[in-house]
Amino acid sequence: MTTAPARLASSRPLTVIMHSALLTGRLLRTLRRMPTFLVIGLVQPVIWLLLFGQLFHSVVNLPGFAHGDGGFLQFLTPGVVMMTALFASAWAGTTYLQDIDRGVMDRMLTSPASRGAMVIATMAYQAIQTLIQSLIIVAIALVAGARFPGGVASVGVTLLAAVLLTLIFSALSDAVALLTRQQATLIAISQFTTLPLMFLSSAVMDLGLAPGWVDHVADYNPMKWAVVAARGAMLAHTDWSTVWAHLGLLTAAALVMGLLSTRAFRTYRTSA
Repeated sequence: MTTAPARLASSRPLTVIMHSALLTGRLLRTLRRMPTFLVIGLVQPVIWLLLFGQLFHSVVNLPGFAHGDGGFLQFLTPGVVMMTALFASAWAGTTYLQDIDRGVMDRMLTSPASRGAMVIATMAYQAIQTLIQSLIIVAIALVAGARFPGGVASVGVTLLAAVLLTLIFSALSDAVALLTRQQATLIAISQFTTLPLMFLSSAVMDLGLAPGWVDHVADYNPMKWAVVAARGAMLAHTDWSTVWAHLGLLTAAALVMGLLSTRAFRTYRTSA
């Protein structure tokens, strides 16, 4: 006969899944009612892709540029996808700040809603938004003339890497929002981290042309891990060991940041 504690333990994963689905649906309804935020988030990436893709198309001919076989647009596309994921996820904590200001967060924390589900919901929402934007960027790149020898698999790896990058930084943004509860602080931290992370990666330029210290610092940058995984998968002859290694690093970082974000709820509740 199954004891009550055993039944309770077995039902917890199902409860978390159900709560996560309901809370994610709440956020997606907001996106459906106001899709302008999704469109606005694509303006800058499209400018990077089309304008910079044409403006710097000749840099692939520079000595030391190791990834220029498919042209600069093919090189740039994974970088633009990851830049979009990074910038959007860095603002994910604003959802929590709005809930805090409206009193929604306190009502949720006094409800039976799972704390883990609250984290999963915001991360899932950001991941879905990233998937939509990434597919649009890849489609625009294809129309503009980019070709990806890796085929459909390369696009799949690019989407996976973008989602993992989104999970890392949306969890970090959520944690910062819960711990600081200040919009200005979240904006300052986002601005302070996103641009250096972008330029300290190979998103827009082959690091073979950069000083050696930049390449060494970039080795610890999740943004570079995502770009390297996506760009490697797009090559005609993919080194899958490198691709999977970088995806593994992204997965580990996403799990760590997810735990940090969950623990931030405990700090928020005890100090509220």
